[in-house]
Amino acid sequence: MSAPYDHTETRHILTPSSLNRLVRDLLGDALPQVWIEGELSNVAKPASGHLYFTLKDSGAQVRCAMFKMKASTLRFRPADGMQVLLRAKVGLYEPRGEFQLVAEYMEPAGEGALQREFEQLKARLDAEGLFDPARKRPLPVHARRIGVITSATGAAIRDVLSVLARRWPLADVEILPVPVQGREAPPAIVNMLRKASDSARHDVLLLTRGGGSLEDLWAFNDEAVARAIHASAVPVVSAVGHEIDFSIADFVADLRAPTPSAAAELLVPDAVAVGRHLRQLRQRVATLQQRRLQALSQRVDHLFARLQAQRPQARLARDRERLHHLRHRLLVALREQGQQRGTRLERLQARLLARHPGVRLPLLARRLAEQDQRLRRAIAQILERRRTALRHAGHALHAISPLATLERGYAIVFDADGNVLRSAKNVAPGTPLRARLADGELGLRVDETVAVTPDK
Repeated sequence: MSAPYDHTETRHILTPSSLNRLVRDLLGDALPQVWIEGELSNVAKPASGHLYFTLKDSGAQVRCAMFKMKASTLRFRPADGMQVLLRAKVGLYEPRGEFQLVAEYMEPAGEGALQREFEQLKARLDAEGLFDPARKRPLPVHARRIGVITSATGAAIRDVLSVLARRWPLADVEILPVPVQGREAPPAIVNMLRKASDSARHDVLLLTRGGGSLEDLWAFNDEAVARAIHASAVPVVSAVGHEIDFSIADFVADLRAPTPSAAAELLVPDAVAVGRHLRQLRQRVATLQQRRLQALSQRVDHLFARLQAQRPQARLARDRERLHHLRHRLLVALREQGQQRGTRLERLQARLLARHPGVRLPLLARRLAEQDQRLRRAIAQILERRRTALRHAGHALHAISPLATLERGYAIVFDADGNVLRSAKNVAPGTPLRARLADGELGLRVDETVAVTPDK
């Protein structure tokens, strides 16, 4: 039997709105963000741009909403029955009191795991140096034999063969068939790469397939395939999927092409362009030959003219003309040389005359007399300056000399030991002393000592 209700108890009454708000806050605090995987159903996208759907599994379902700003970032179109992975906040739709998830991010469930596996393998192989551009080999300029590793029935091989036949029919193309999708694909691709590398039959290998989802292209993200490409003795070109698709094989290969058709264009030259280039080369060769023939013809004409000029009469005439010209040059040179020597002789005579003793001795005698007079004047000036300085020094020394002080009537008193007496203290009566005056000394004896107070 239940206890009777206590009417004295304080009641805390909630409204539906406050209750729903309280539950919403509690859910938000307890589960701020969760990752959840399930199947989409009841997918709806009204004109507002928001996305509404139900996420379910075999045992339960939950209503979800993804608002316009987040929904616009989706890279795929959500549809009923699709398995997806959500990052969402747990909440409550207050007007109806319904539990719901507010999604912030959505991706196909299997693709996210594959993408993470792809990034991890990519980082590890990059750290090992498999993607290093320094190890990538250049492709042959004109590949004569091309091995195409792909599905024998796929669209990729048709595109490749079509482009090769159009651009360079001379290429020998060998199809090396392998499965390009599923579990059996990676070991088959690895085995074919090894066989092609060991056979050394090909100038280059093309590893290719058409577009598809990440799962469809996963065989080309296999580690064993990447290492087989790295170990191949033959350059490898990778063309997997569409232009936006990237695989591990693309990073390891010596060259990555955006599509199979683009790979075929990169492997062989354009026959039309090569033909045009050959025609240009043929024209250049013809032009060079024509110029060469013209140059040889001119040389033959020149040699024939020289041969005509080598006749004896012509040579004698030229030699006579040359002899006459040399004789004229010799006469002119002798005349100029005689004039130059006469001028030089005159200059030497003038220099010799200027240095004759009869001319130089009077000049040197005058210079010696001038130098003697200057020396005597300088000695006299120096002696006079030194006498004046000596007189000034004597006057200054006399001014501070004790003898000058004695001449003014002062005396210097010495004790019996010859020490200067500077104080009357401690001098007893009867003590013998000596006084030095300006013109002699006096012998003294002390009768008494009287203390004198200095004037203030």
